[in-house]
Amino acid sequence: MQNKGAILTFAILLAAVSLYQLSFSWKSQQIKKDAEEYAQGNPDMEFRYLDSMAGEVVYNFFGLKKFTYKDVRELEMNLGLDLKGGMNVTLQVEVKDIIRAMSNYSTDETFNKALARADELQTNSQDDYVTLFGKAFEEVDPNAKLASIFNTLELRDRVTFNSSNTDVLDVIRKETDAAIDNAFNIIRTRIDRFGVAQPNIQQLQTRGRILVELPGVKDQNRVRTLLQGTANLEFWETYENQEVYPYLMQANEKIREMNAVNVEKAVTEEATTETQTAEQDTTGENSLLAEMEAGSSADSSATGIDNMADFQKDYPLFAVLTPSTDQTGQLFRGPSIGYSQGKDTSKVNSYLNNPQIRSLFPRDMKFAWTAKSMDQAGMLYRLIALKVTTRDGRPPLDGEVITDARQDFDQMGSNPEVSMQMNSEGAKVWQRMTKENVGKSIAIVLDGYVRSFPTVNGEIPGGRSSITGLESIEEAKDLANVLKSGKMPAPARIIQEDVVGPSLGQEAINSGLISFIIAFAMVLIYMLFFYSKNAGLAANIALVANMLFIFGILASLGAVLTLPGIAGIVLTIGMSVDANVLIYERVQEELRAGKGIKLAITDGYRNAYSAIIDGQVTTLLTGIVLYMFGSGPIKGFATTLIIGILTSLFSAIFITRLIFEWQLRKGGRILFASSATENWLRNTRIKFLEKRKIAYVISGALIVLSIGSLVVRGLNYGIDFKGGRTYVVRFDQDVKVADVQNALAVVFDGAPEVKTYGEADQVRITTDYKIDDNSENVDNEVEALLMKGLKEGGFIGQDVSLEQFTDVYQQSSQKVGPTISHDIRRESALAIGFALIIIFLYILVRFRNWQYGLGAVAALAHDSLIVLGLFSLLAGALPFSLEIDQAFIAAILTVLGYSINDTVVVFDRIRETMGLHPKRRAEENMDEAMNSTLRRTFSTSLSTFVVLLAIFLFGGATIQGFTFALLVGIVVGTYSSIFIATPIAYDTRNRVHKVIEKRKK
Repeated sequence: MQNKGAILTFAILLAAVSLYQLSFSWKSQQIKKDAEEYAQGNPDMEFRYLDSMAGEVVYNFFGLKKFTYKDVRELEMNLGLDLKGGMNVTLQVEVKDIIRAMSNYSTDETFNKALARADELQTNSQDDYVTLFGKAFEEVDPNAKLASIFNTLELRDRVTFNSSNTDVLDVIRKETDAAIDNAFNIIRTRIDRFGVAQPNIQQLQTRGRILVELPGVKDQNRVRTLLQGTANLEFWETYENQEVYPYLMQANEKIREMNAVNVEKAVTEEATTETQTAEQDTTGENSLLAEMEAGSSADSSATGIDNMADFQKDYPLFAVLTPSTDQTGQLFRGPSIGYSQGKDTSKVNSYLNNPQIRSLFPRDMKFAWTAKSMDQAGMLYRLIALKVTTRDGRPPLDGEVITDARQDFDQMGSNPEVSMQMNSEGAKVWQRMTKENVGKSIAIVLDGYVRSFPTVNGEIPGGRSSITGLESIEEAKDLANVLKSGKMPAPARIIQEDVVGPSLGQEAINSGLISFIIAFAMVLIYMLFFYSKNAGLAANIALVANMLFIFGILASLGAVLTLPGIAGIVLTIGMSVDANVLIYERVQEELRAGKGIKLAITDGYRNAYSAIIDGQVTTLLTGIVLYMFGSGPIKGFATTLIIGILTSLFSAIFITRLIFEWQLRKGGRILFASSATENWLRNTRIKFLEKRKIAYVISGALIVLSIGSLVVRGLNYGIDFKGGRTYVVRFDQDVKVADVQNALAVVFDGAPEVKTYGEADQVRITTDYKIDDNSENVDNEVEALLMKGLKEGGFIGQDVSLEQFTDVYQQSSQKVGPTISHDIRRESALAIGFALIIIFLYILVRFRNWQYGLGAVAALAHDSLIVLGLFSLLAGALPFSLEIDQAFIAAILTVLGYSINDTVVVFDRIRETMGLHPKRRAEENMDEAMNSTLRRTFSTSLSTFVVLLAIFLFGGATIQGFTFALLVGIVVGTYSSIFIATPIAYDTRNRVHKVIEKRKK
């Protein structure tokens, strides 16, 4: 072995660097343990302890360099959200709002139709929004000119009446790109001030999308507000309740008249329909009469119901908007004109925005709801009457004048507030506004919702103001953060979201570690048993070194370790055994040929290189495809798989060789098989190709069954592919799925999908309720409805707040919008297609024979179809999820990588055997090659299967479906490499030879 010194030096340095990088994780865990002991279960005390340690030196590396706790925390291994808990959010900057603002909110019909059409196109397209808008504009009116809309005062230097549509679109694109970059910087500033350890914020490839990962975050509502708020701050003068009430009375009367007309019209239409169908269905008429008679005889508080119905009929507006009066009917002072339940606010808006109703109110009057509810239950919201005092309808003062904002307390020092400082221009306007409105209120509106409406006691000079009525210091800090970071150029909406609770994350760590330890131990024991204490121990040392290298490299690269990442590492353990197995089997062949131990080791390593490299490279290519097209945990899986393949190659080839060289120098005896396994599957003479037709029939039947199930039953697509929301909820007692489903059907306007998730006290709830709604508070609204349904069903206590629900009961949640689900489907299809093409081309180049490539790809298609068919056939029959999601795509690609690895090893031996026996029949050479690799196939497949079985049994519910696909894939892939890939290559080769011979004749 050449360059032993260089290889040994590199191995020692790599181990030292790995230990150095992992030492930061060890030290960080020590500090966190000290914090837990100090806090005694109090999270606030634990946070303060760790915060106080941020600047303290906690690690002195051999006196060479000192590290503070902040440094150590940044250098420790990053844990993914599924292990640590937290939020993973994909934001979409609303480019449409930027374009609207650039047009000065044009009311041009063609322009607005084009925006609406662009929204439709965006759902199923990869193009950026500006491109889609340009296509939509031309589609709506090919002769329309964008210049007539965008020739505004702000753009007059770049857009003229003679500018072409292409020129205008270029200007729009530059402006929107700048706005998106600005939005990204603002979000990054907000997150930096939020105080999250190791946040990850990056712009994604699709323009306008921003990924935000916040490990350890518990309050998702707070994060949603922080990320989605545009910080559009406005100051408005207000109307008094007494001034507005007469208009409300007129509006109520008008609505009553309109409803009466609509009811009369509906009754007339219904009577006409009944007359037309009466003769056709007398049975239905009799049934209806019987039902009415039964209803009239029932006694269910009918009087109360009638009274409520009469009230709603006479006072339709006040039935959903309670006026601001006391018990005696006296009107309250201030700008609050009434209050409504959260579910009724949209109804009130529809009434007040109706053109016939709107005309009853003064033109300078507009309405806005309060951001915070007026009751502890969070159900009632006030409606505030604002006064428009400017010609353009804009607020007299907005957030552009704010130069500083900070969290503070009121004069009593007990209630948190946000103090704001204005520039000189803003200070003048603020002084005038307060002077003219003494005794009245000024509403402070943020992102369309009234945050406070303080009464002005006197003129306020100096440009100082404050926002009061805040519930907590955290809310005040976040609001000050948002205002200080600056106004977003356009709202950013959450289109994908993953939330994992800390308890579920800890369970994932525990289950992941258990599966890892069990799998690792089983492989070590197996190698010692099968390959004796000499060769087995060398392989085990290489495996331990491999694990050290993987974790060290992950830590040094700043990569994130996820639960699928742990699965990737454990899978790497099983697959890295393959290199050792190939080498050991080759060495044994050389020993049986009569060579000495030293020469046998040298030749064994040299002859195994080709199969090792071919097999590992194909799997490596699959990992690269996964990394390119995957996201989040799937990218983490691909990262560990790629690193694991590279380190396992180095460990299996070089570290074991160094150990054997050392043993040879000592003169010790080296055994490469134990007495119990030495003759196992040795010298077999199975005629595989003779049995290929039987295999074709078996595989054909399985494929027909799979295709039939796919056509009839289809696949159970996860929300990755169809969009929606999922919630994992854990209760205090076991629950029945049907009961939970029925309780939630009431609040979600239809039954969601509910499945047991792990134990019987935990369920996974999937719904597409309001998934197309991009409003800022829709996620919080859906969570509130989920909690309400579970309360009414008696699954959780009536006194549980939303914060308690998300902290205690809701273990995790996920949201995928329809736009991003389309992108995921497209990327998954590209990943599988690209992987197949790469594998085919690699085999074609390496073996220079297209028949081998065809056989390999046919085997891969065979494996994929059977795994898909099994997932279709068994969906709903097994106690774990068999959804088709991103994790399943990763599993399929991993199966393809494993299967092709096995196939390539067989092909490599066939090529070698044919080179040694060129005159022998191809069937004999192929059968001999497959028989000679049978021991290797058995060892690799068994060790990999055992590893995956450990993950399946102990890895937790979150990856059971993923590992089940891998388990099936290992079995099917091993079978296809012998009974599908090689026979198809053989049959196509014979057919080609027959055609050539026929042409010669």
